[in-house]
Amino acid sequence: MRRWTWVALLAAVLTLAGCGPRATASGSRADSASPTPSRTAGSAAPSPSAAPPSSAGSSSPTGRRKPLQGKVIVLDAGHNDGNFGHTSVIDQLVDAGGFRKPCDTTGTETNAGYHEAAFTWDVTKRLTALLRADGARVVLTRKDDHSVGPCVDVRAAVGNRAHADAAISVHADGNLLSGHGFHVMQPVRMSGGSAVLARSRRLALAVRDAYESGTGMPPANYIGTEGIDPRSDMAGLNLSTVPKVLLECGNMRNAGDAKDLSSAAFRQRIARSLDTAMRAYLR
Repeated sequence: MRRWTWVALLAAVLTLAGCGPRATASGSRADSASPTPSRTAGSAAPSPSAAPPSSAGSSSPTGRRKPLQGKVIVLDAGHNDGNFGHTSVIDQLVDAGGFRKPCDTTGTETNAGYHEAAFTWDVTKRLTALLRADGARVVLTRKDDHSVGPCVDVRAAVGNRAHADAAISVHADGNLLSGHGFHVMQPVRMSGGSAVLARSRRLALAVRDAYESGTGMPPANYIGTEGIDPRSDMAGLNLSTVPKVLLECGNMRNAGDAKDLSSAAFRQRIARSLDTAMRAYLR
């Protein structure tokens, strides 16, 4: 009995001195620190791969919409190289919006023999690439540079069927040798009515401003006023039910203009300027 008492006393002393076994039961020193709170189901922090998706309608990896996304633009490259061998076809009269005029013409050319049809086709191809890169759906009135036509009334119908947001006919003029510069033909009456006519006037100004600043070519000194030429005799404009203008990019009979229009680098500047015009008009 006495021996047991001494043993018990010795154990008690050792415990008080901190030398005893460490308890692991609840409420012991091992559990005395505040536990790290666990995350409830569904509350885990998102990992980088779980970042919010980009907004709907975005069309690029950065989630930004392209400037002309969803827009329909009709490009009408004036004339066609095949017209030269089929004058009996293109001389046939068609409706031009209250009067009749030839289906099409061969167009003009520089004194060195660079045809307007080849020029307009090249500019249109360059512009098509830029507009599509901007997200636009581009519709062409002709698909090559060796066929015949189409007639001017059909060219208008292509834009109408496409319900285009904007349409532009690309041409080059053939006037006096002293005539220099570009001009934009602006309709004065259209099948689309006054609302479409008003939008066409706004489109004409956008094309005028972007073309002058983008190419450096001045407004024509022989026709129109400050680069704008109101017209009532152009079938492609009269018959249009969508905003439309016709651009004469320069005078192919003028030596200075012809040198520019014959340059591939200048034609690329034309395309870039018209891309800028469409961005400005359709923003």
